[in-house]
Amino acid sequence: MENKPGRDLTTGSIPRHLLAFALPMLVGNLLSTGYSIINTLWVGNILGGNAVGATAVSFPIIFILIALASGATMATSILVSQYYGAKDFSMVRKVVNNSYFISLVLSVILTVGGFLFGDSLLRLVGTPPEIFADASGYLRILVAGILFFYVYFLLTSILRGIGDTMTPLIFLTASTLLNAILDPLLIMGIGPFPKLGLNGAALASLISQIAAVLLGLYYINKKYPILGLHPSELRFDKQIVWLILKIGFPSMIQQSLVGIGAAVVTRFVNGFGATAIAAFGAASRIDSLAMMPTMSMAMAASAITGQNLGARKPERIKSIFKWGIILNLLITSLITILALCIPELILSAFVHDKAIISIGATYLRIIGPSYLLFAVMFVTNGIINGSGHTTVTMFITLAALWFLRVPLAAFLSRTSLGLTGIWLAMLLGFAFGTLMSLAYYYSGKWKKSVLKFRPPMPESATSTGGL
Repeated sequence: MENKPGRDLTTGSIPRHLLAFALPMLVGNLLSTGYSIINTLWVGNILGGNAVGATAVSFPIIFILIALASGATMATSILVSQYYGAKDFSMVRKVVNNSYFISLVLSVILTVGGFLFGDSLLRLVGTPPEIFADASGYLRILVAGILFFYVYFLLTSILRGIGDTMTPLIFLTASTLLNAILDPLLIMGIGPFPKLGLNGAALASLISQIAAVLLGLYYINKKYPILGLHPSELRFDKQIVWLILKIGFPSMIQQSLVGIGAAVVTRFVNGFGATAIAAFGAASRIDSLAMMPTMSMAMAASAITGQNLGARKPERIKSIFKWGIILNLLITSLITILALCIPELILSAFVHDKAIISIGATYLRIIGPSYLLFAVMFVTNGIINGSGHTTVTMFITLAALWFLRVPLAAFLSRTSLGLTGIWLAMLLGFAFGTLMSLAYYYSGKWKKSVLKFRPPMPESATSTGGL
């Protein structure tokens, strides 16, 4: 493989690999969350609570569109990691080329769909009339960036598959700094920049995302040509595309279910007025912050699992499971304590309305313990996904979200609990999902190989139960 990119995760210390892989992603995810936090700080302090509510109702919709795209990129990361672990570099190249092909087609479809049905989706989630116009404009600008979100996710997924998480961090750092600079300029119209209000925050994110993609494509084409985008090589390979879709489709559905579930929950919250949705939007930023380390460790667990299964070393997965959870709990415990003890102080950084802060503080005190559940569930799901069994995590999400959280939130929100009932339903949904994920991990069924074009793993390597 040209220039031997990446990191071999099939030998050496598992804790060291987890930290070396996850820490750059954690910083990157924190910077990515910085997009939304920076926007919320500027929007909340300059434009007020209604503007924060407009971003909150738009988020589940854009999340659904991005989830559809990012599901396929997860398949790319899984396949690249497994073929890289198997040292089959010709298959790595085929997977990458066909992933670029899929990204271009799917992103065009999603962008057109977002423009055509964006306002209808805002009405579907029950967006309050006083924030509808702001939410519509904000959403349209974000939809225009679907292609760039998709390609960026794809680039980072390819690099993750070969064990490189430092390079995407560089791209994201530059992009986030640009976003932080552009936000106040475009919101308030400083200097030669137009005063765009809430649309300025969306445009700042879009420009920053475009910059990250251009930087990423230039670097990867120059440094690692085998992983780069070469239009002349974008040939449709039926077998590879089918394999990507077979693994990616359940992930697309899973992440879409999360987005749709968030939209439905947002609709329930919308029923309690603009103050409630503003509180939900502000408090959800803390959820994002808590999820960052757990998501980073999940991605690390997924890539390390993929490479080791590709190299036929399933015995190393037990250590990934143990150390991933330990490291995750160390970080999320601190965030949980802060959410439980000083939620008002945290929320006051985003909004100043006492009614909004009060509702948000109740949310954080109920949802805070679920951050510990994330720590376990995300690592376990990361291992399952890394093995290629994305259908399983899709069904786990389906059961936890649509068989428990959403119906329970619908019921409890109509009782005397009101908003508190919605928060309790969310907590119980996370608990149920964690138990299901652990049960499947201990079954050991995830060890069956999904790789094609190579001999199957020996029976002795797949018959050791749940490790």
